[in-house]
Parts: sequence; C-alpha cells; structure tokens
Amino acid sequence: MYAQLPNIFLHTNYLALQEISTDEAILPYRGGTDWGDNGIYIAMHTHNFTTTDPNIRNTWNFITQSISRSITALKTLPTSKDPSAKTFLAEARAMRAYYNMLSLDLFGIVFSKDEPLETSVILRGTQAVEYIKSELLAAEPNLESTATHGRMSKEACWGILARLYLNTAVYKDIYATQFNFPAADMDKVIEYCGKIIATNKYKLSPEYFSIFDDNNDTNKEIIFAVDQRADLNGHNRMAYFSLSGDQFPLPDYVNANGTDGPAITSDFYQSWVSAYGTIDPAVADPRFFKQNLGIYTNPADSCVPAAQFNINRGILRGQQYGLIRKGGVFVKCVNGNMKVGPLFHDTRTRPTLPVIFTEKVDYTTEGSNYPSGYRVSKYEFSRKSVSGRNFGEANIVILRLADVYHMLAEAKLRKNNDAGGALNDVNTVRASRTARQLPPALSSMNLDILFRERGFEFYWECLRRTDMIRFGKYEGTWTEKNNNNPKKRLFPIPQTAIDAANNIKDYLKQNDSY
Repeated sequence: MYAQLPNIFLHTNYLALQEISTDEAILPYRGGTDWGDNGIYIAMHTHNFTTTDPNIRNTWNFITQSISRSITALKTLPTSKDPSAKTFLAEARAMRAYYNMLSLDLFGIVFSKDEPLETSVILRGTQAVEYIKSELLAAEPNLESTATHGRMSKEACWGILARLYLNTAVYKDIYATQFNFPAADMDKVIEYCGKIIATNKYKLSPEYFSIFDDNNDTNKEIIFAVDQRADLNGHNRMAYFSLSGDQFPLPDYVNANGTDGPAITSDFYQSWVSAYGTIDPAVADPRFFKQNLGIYTNPADSCVPAAQFNINRGILRGQQYGLIRKGGVFVKCVNGNMKVGPLFHDTRTRPTLPVIFTEKVDYTTEGSNYPSGYRVSKYEFSRKSVSGRNFGEANIVILRLADVYHMLAEAKLRKNNDAGGALNDVNTVRASRTARQLPPALSSMNLDILFRERGFEFYWECLRRTDMIRFGKYEGTWTEKNNNNPKKRLFPIPQTAIDAANNIKDYLKQNDSY
C-alpha cells in the first residue's frame, strides 16, 4: 500500500508536476544536448501540457496503482488475525483517501469503489471532496499516534484533513474566477492544526536543513513522509536532480554526481532579494543557504579530510567548489586529504567552462547552458548513493509542523483577516531556526506576504503548484511563462488511460482544454 510512494515522489513525477509547472523551477534544454526529452519540461513550465506527457502518465499510473493496492488491503485485512489488523485497516482507508486527494489535486477526479473487481465510480468537485473527507474521518479513530512518520498516523490524518479543508474551495470549483473560502472550512483547518500542535509531539527544527538530512527519520518536525531506506534502494534523486554533473558530493563514490537538471527561476530568486533588500538572503535567512565547505570564504581551505567533506546546502550561486576528478579518480592532497578546488564542466567535455551558477536561466542559448540557473541542494546527498540516483536514505517530507503553523495562519487570514494571529504563527516558525543566524521576525502579515513566506519555507517540497492555484497566482507571468489559461490548473488525463477505458462510453471524460 505504501510501496509506490517513492515512485510517486520521484524527481520526474510528482516533483516535476508540482514544481517545474511553477515559478520555483525551470528545466531548459541543457547545452542543446541534455534534458530535451521531446520538450516535455519546457511544456511543463509553459503550461502547454499534452495528453502524452510521460511524466504526467507515470504520476497518474503510480497514484491509481496505489489506490488499487489500498482497496486490496481493505478487502483482505478484515479476515486477518493479526492484532494490528484494525490499525492497518484504518491506514489503508486513510491512504486510499490520500491517494485520491493527490488525484483530485492534479487531475480533478476521484475513484470510489470498495470491491477490487468493481468499476470505480468517478467523482468530481463537491462529491469528490466529501468522499475524501468521509474516508479520512472514518479512518481517524483507529489510527495510532505512535506510528512512525512513514505511516499514516492520527496526527498525519489531521494534517491531511486540514490541507483538504484549506483547498476545498479550489477542489469544488477548480476553474472559478475567484475562490471563496467559507468560514466553516477555515474553522476546521484551525481545529485540526490546533489538535496537532496541542499534542506537543512535534518540534520545529532549530537547523532547517536537518529536516532533509539522511537521518531525518528521527526529526521531530516531520509528521508524515515517504519512508526511504538505503537497503530498500530508496532513490536519491531529490539531491541529484539539480546539482551539476561536475559536482561529486561523496569521496567514497567517484561515479556519484549531479545531472544539471532544474534551477530556480530568477523570479523566485528575486522574491528573496526584494524581501531582504541590501542584505544578502544567504546572510539574512538560514533557509536560503548553509555553507559546509570552508573554501567558499577561505580559499586556503582546499584540503579536506574525506569524512568531513560535505557540499553546501540550500540555493547554490556563483562559482562552485568541490572534489576534483581526473582520469576517473579524485585528486588528493599530499597529506591524503581530498583536494578541493573550483569546478569545471569536465564531464560535459567542456573543461574550460567553469561551474558558475548564474541567475539567468531561460530558453535562450545562454540561459540553457550547463551553468545557467541557481541550483537547489535541499535534501542531503546520501552517503550510501553509489551513483547519485540510488540508495537514498532521506525520507521525503509530505507534511511537517511548519506547514501546520502556516495552514493555521492562512485559515486565520481567510476567515476574518486575523493578521495578528497569522503573524504570530508565521513568526513562531521563523523564530525556531536558531542553529545558525536567526531570520528576522516579520512585522506585518497579509496573504501576499504569507504566499512569499511559504515559498521561502517550502521551496521544492511539492507544494508550490497547489499553493499558486489557491492564492490566485498560477495564471501569472514568470520566466518563460505567460500562459494565463485557468484550464491549465488541472493536468490532462493521460491518453493511455482514456484509451484503456474506451469500452465504457464517456467513462473518463478528458479535462477541459485538452
């Protein structure tokens, strides 16, 4: 039932749909030779999705397979003699609701059935929302609070309910010119977020990037996550996707590197700049950047013991430094430590082109070159990943306590414009990041500031598209994107799915505009 979650959250699946379609990420045709993929990433970013897009199809398939597996569990578990069967049954019901919520968010439809051999009833709009809500509420009493964050706990269910209520106005009328958020829905968001906070079970993390470390299975901020373990061959693509092909984060593995994938847009970067004015965001906000390699501020720090070598985290800009690979091996200092120096695009057979990440990234020749765009190194590059693509250990966050405070703040703003209460909730999160520099407290709060703050806190965590739609920003203009068609709020149902169901007339009606 849980096994496909890592595949749903693979870098080219849910992450691509939720981030590359937004102002947070762009993936150009790198150097005219890499990541062309028949234009699917350009189409994703410019909102020119097609019914044959393989990433949309794969995400659809993994979600629907997971719904199917949940139904199999629901059918099988009632006859089990296992003492935990009642809890597992509740988890299966809640997970079926969660997978259907992903389907509703991405494709606008929900699949309802209880018997594996039945044909699902297709639900949309209000019916879909009420079905998911009823399933989560039915499961909640039998869920455990002691479950690991890799399983659907009682608190995770509350958090998913809060997220559902927060987006209910969108899900009920996805193409609306303006969304109206009923006070009753916002009261439910406040109720469920308050219940999670009141447990005192979860704690905001003093070090922001520890939430995304290899050993984050013990991080107290995470409520619900994709459980990954190296021995189960969890994927490391969250770390590898954005890094340069000439960044080698692991002294033990000479073939573990990045792939020159997506970068942040200059628009998203400028939101940080405008927020902090003359202060560099790397200085102002610990969520933006964490320096782990001393050579960036001390050029003499160019020999590092292998056990102490860690690449920087956060948003990476400018000249990059790291392990130097020559002839298939890493260069070492005289004392046996790892030689660290400026990087060049050797793996791209461009040894004179330095790895200098630039703000400019777009679909021009210059903006599509390998160094273009500031990169994201948010999840730790797993020390067990022999290729950079496999053996990931970091659990992928689905829900964490900071989001609970942000949902609470948003509900207060949308219900009665309680700017003071919302400001306090957001500043609670800011004030918790005490491990390094402390971000300054905000002095005012409204929906635009909250939207900006959600970008700072949750960038590249698969929330941005949903946030942009809810905040009325998805039809906006940003780097290489000016499509303002509201029908693109939903992705197309894959043509393969429609073809497979063509024996039932009008069973899978395609979304508008496709």
